Amino acid sequence: MGDVNFKILADLSISERAALMQRSETDMSMFLEKVPAILEAVRTEGDAALVRFGTELDGAVGLTADTLQVTEAEFDEAFTLVDPEVIAAIKTGIANIRSFHEEQLPEPMTLKEIRPGAFAGDRFLPIESVALYVPRGKGSFPSVTMMTGVPAVVAGVPNVAIFTPPTKEGKVDAATLVAARLAGVKTVYKAGGAQAVAAATFGTDTVRPCHKIVGPGSPWVVAAKRLLAGQIDPGLPAGPSESIIFADDTVHGGLAALDLLIEAEHGPDSSAWLVTSSRRVAEQALAALPDHWANMTEQRVAFSKAVLCGKSGGILLTETLEEAYAFINDYAPEHLQLLSEKPFEHLGMITAAAEILMGPHTPVSIGNFCLGPNAVLPTSRGARTYGPLSVTDFIRRSSVGYVTAKAYPELAHAARTLAEYEGFSSHANAVGEARQTYLKG
Repeated sequence: MGDVNFKILADLSISERAALMQRSETDMSMFLEKVPAILEAVRTEGDAALVRFGTELDGAVGLTADTLQVTEAEFDEAFTLVDPEVIAAIKTGIANIRSFHEEQLPEPMTLKEIRPGAFAGDRFLPIESVALYVPRGKGSFPSVTMMTGVPAVVAGVPNVAIFTPPTKEGKVDAATLVAARLAGVKTVYKAGGAQAVAAATFGTDTVRPCHKIVGPGSPWVVAAKRLLAGQIDPGLPAGPSESIIFADDTVHGGLAALDLLIEAEHGPDSSAWLVTSSRRVAEQALAALPDHWANMTEQRVAFSKAVLCGKSGGILLTETLEEAYAFINDYAPEHLQLLSEKPFEHLGMITAAAEILMGPHTPVSIGNFCLGPNAVLPTSRGARTYGPLSVTDFIRRSSVGYVTAKAYPELAHAARTLAEYEGFSSHANAVGEARQTYLKG
């Protein structure tokens, strides 16, 4: 494996700079070619395909159609398998996440008097059924269960189901089950990857089809969501993790290196950059990385080195703060840390980031697990148009209008005028003399 990337932004060509923007989701051609066969198998074979893929792709032993859905006994057993301290941490995270998301819950209906006697507003109802995707390939993620399950329950979704890959033993990670029950989610299926997206879309004898699926996943999951977007709402684009650690001259580069590794350790398909205009910080970070790696597991070292020494990560030195801001906004990261003793001085310059964590005491770790804001975030520059997962992602909105007899004449005249201009005779008739005849009748 090569050295950690250390790049000077001003020295890069236009094409080299464009290459820095690439994510693992940028070229999905291979996945888009292979996923359709998986989707079709689930559509036509149902549970049998889920069992086959769980056995072949996840290596699950003993998985059958009868064991695809987690039982109450498995939920109960999970609480005996998870350390009480871990359960306590899950409870802390869920309490904070619930408190944050309850503030997002809109009133069931709002009406405003637009003109005297004319009212317009919004009515909010929960989506009928939503699938929550919880990945497991490079680790177990009860945190994703918390981040997806809590807002779904707060929103009042009547049918919520978690889809997560089975373990080698044909089970579900115990802490994930603990988090699901504590969040209020009762249905969990042992299915992951593209096959899970297909099951959520088409349904099987065991799986109830859903209207929407949310949650981060591998390129296989991303590809399946894209291909099935016409049949299920794929939610915000949440793929492999990515981060930018912005560090100014007020912090030590070793701290920046410590935080750079947070998202880099997720997997070789992650993206992670340290962006700074301070050469001192950049050089300190580079020097500190070996010490930080010495305190990580072998697997996570391998993952983070693949990122920082590969195409999607490293240290980027800019000539000015303004150049750093411009790069960050162009990159539109999933996670952004403003590592500074005075982070609010930089905040106003950031216009495209899904999550902004400020100051030396707010690493991505805290945001990912227990601060409260949602850590399911748009990736691959999705922050240019999407925000974090929220209660509103689980709610559908209807417009409501009510016009009284007093307000009708003025609005009818305006509507008729525009209808005639656009050539819609029935539109015009509906607010013309014919209506008056029926209203007087």
